[in-house]
Amino acid sequence: MTLRHMKIFCAVCNANCNTTKAAENLNMTQPAVSLAIKELEQYYGIILFDRIGRRLQITSAGENFLQYALRISAQFDDMEREMRNWDSIGLLRVGASITIGSQFLPSYVKAFYHRRPGTEVQVTVAPSDQLEQAIMNNKLDFALIEGISHNSAIHTEEYMEDCLCIIASPKEGFKQGQRLSLEQFSQQHFLLREPGSGTRDVFDKAAANAGISVKPIWEAASTTALVNAVINGLGIAVLPRRMIQGALERGLVVTLGAEGMDFRRSFYIIHHKDKYLTPAAKAFLDLCRNYEMDYPLPQYSGLF
Repeated sequence: MTLRHMKIFCAVCNANCNTTKAAENLNMTQPAVSLAIKELEQYYGIILFDRIGRRLQITSAGENFLQYALRISAQFDDMEREMRNWDSIGLLRVGASITIGSQFLPSYVKAFYHRRPGTEVQVTVAPSDQLEQAIMNNKLDFALIEGISHNSAIHTEEYMEDCLCIIASPKEGFKQGQRLSLEQFSQQHFLLREPGSGTRDVFDKAAANAGISVKPIWEAASTTALVNAVINGLGIAVLPRRMIQGALERGLVVTLGAEGMDFRRSFYIIHHKDKYLTPAAKAFLDLCRNYEMDYPLPQYSGLF
């Protein structure tokens, strides 16, 4: 059993248990991929995939093996990258959820370049669930997200507090600071971030804790789209305060309160528990932890 066998096994799993697609991704033949899987099963004396018709389905033993294979392959890739680039400048692969990526990460990266001008930072901005998957597949060194990871293989660390705000259009009769009863709040038309985003997770948790069920009429990955929809009187949204500051200062929206709703949240650093963090990665994370003490908060005006 070799590292090659593990990488082929992971590729088959990533290809939805399709050996033909995995072979294409690996630039191998399909019989060679199938042979590697067969050799693994013979070596351990277990069945990694059930063969049902012409399709493969991973077994419980296969799921367990996958966790080891992903971890070992990721550590090997880290070693390869680190040792081959020992004397070079280095590369950081940083992920951020939508809010952090649009509001904070540009400032983090700019400050980091001033401190370490030789390090390259490669950024991925995506919903939190996609970032977690990238962490598991060793596509990112670490990520900054708006919610807690529930994956036991991922280390989660709180690094900053934040708060969401309910916003509405003053043209629809809402007043700044107006407080809604829980019944009034639940009857509104909701314009929300997409499922899987950290902002949506906070909203869904708050609604569940308050005992209400909400079905949004809009779902979007773009905060600007949601703010514009509020400005046009299509409903109310629950978004990070820093992201709506521009529209609020111009009087285009007002912030509301709602009885029994708590939209406080935290931002988190996540990385795989077995991930080796380079000195550059540790320096970047230290900058994020201490950013509010060392630098002024970024201002976001938005485009409306």
